[in-house]
Amino acid sequence: MSERIKPLLGHRLFWPIAVLVVMLAANTIYRPGFLSIEMNNGHLYGTPIDILRLSAPLILVALGMTLVISTGGIDLSVGSICAISGAIACLHISQAPDQNSFVTVATALAMALGVALVLGAWNGVLVSVIGIQPIIATLILMVAGRGLAQLITEGQIITINSGPYRAIGLGHFLTLPLAIFIALGAALLVAAFTRRTALGMIIESVGGNREASRLAGIRSGRIVFLVYVVSAACAAVAGFMMTANVSSADGNAAGLWVELDAILAVVIGGTALAGGRFYLSGTILGALIIQTLTTTVYAMNISPQTALLFKAVVVIAVCLIQAPAFRAKFNRRKRGTPPPPAPTPQRQKEEVTA
Repeated sequence: MSERIKPLLGHRLFWPIAVLVVMLAANTIYRPGFLSIEMNNGHLYGTPIDILRLSAPLILVALGMTLVISTGGIDLSVGSICAISGAIACLHISQAPDQNSFVTVATALAMALGVALVLGAWNGVLVSVIGIQPIIATLILMVAGRGLAQLITEGQIITINSGPYRAIGLGHFLTLPLAIFIALGAALLVAAFTRRTALGMIIESVGGNREASRLAGIRSGRIVFLVYVVSAACAAVAGFMMTANVSSADGNAAGLWVELDAILAVVIGGTALAGGRFYLSGTILGALIIQTLTTTVYAMNISPQTALLFKAVVVIAVCLIQAPAFRAKFNRRKRGTPPPPAPTPQRQKEEVTA
């Protein structure tokens, strides 16, 4: 029996799934109606649906972050890009004579997405062409981007009353929130390009060993540039969702600290920060864990100051549980068997002589 369980326990998604199930079970015990779903006016409502809907922006940001991290980089500017894209879209809609016009909303989205692509290209040039370390290059835009978002909104909260734009965050399709389908479509699109073509293997090879990839004929600079542009595009769509949820754009609060949640989701999903192999399904699962944890904290009336500490403790526990080295060390101590001694030079010499 144990031989059958070992492969299951060793699967990279087992422990994240187990943690998610435990969190849902704990919430159900604390609040019996936690998992209840009801139909109202042809739409499904309930806490599980809210978790999926609120996870959509984080899933989008985390998808782009996964590709960046798989190349050995990091993108700290995604939160600022969320704020900038949302601010541009809301500013254009607020100045339009008809805010419910589809052309107006489409133009606003195109303008904001275009600016986001330019910002992603800026990060890509700094990292792949100039050679600045990713954490420094994206930190520049993380700081300056907040100022740019505040400049666009003039330090005010821009409110809009646009049905088509609000539908991005609160609309429904086939009884489910439209945001879920947008996130699912983005995940399928990224998976199609990275798992059905050679692009995914190239990205992993660049993250594993950039110099070896270059010697093998891969233009690693172009790949690094591409992933930062994709990351910015994902962040822009997430920014549309965030501002559509509240029908307003706040340059200071929109997307604040979402980059940290995205990094945590990627790490929980099994992608190493050093680069190399990446797991999109694990990233999505990690985003669901982060959002479920946030919902749990709010449901238990934990203060905002304590909530961050509570989230950090849970995330550390999840990362340790799914770390093979930690589990092996814990099992060894539990059985009371000491680790094998390190070979001494004399012992190595005797083994070679024998």
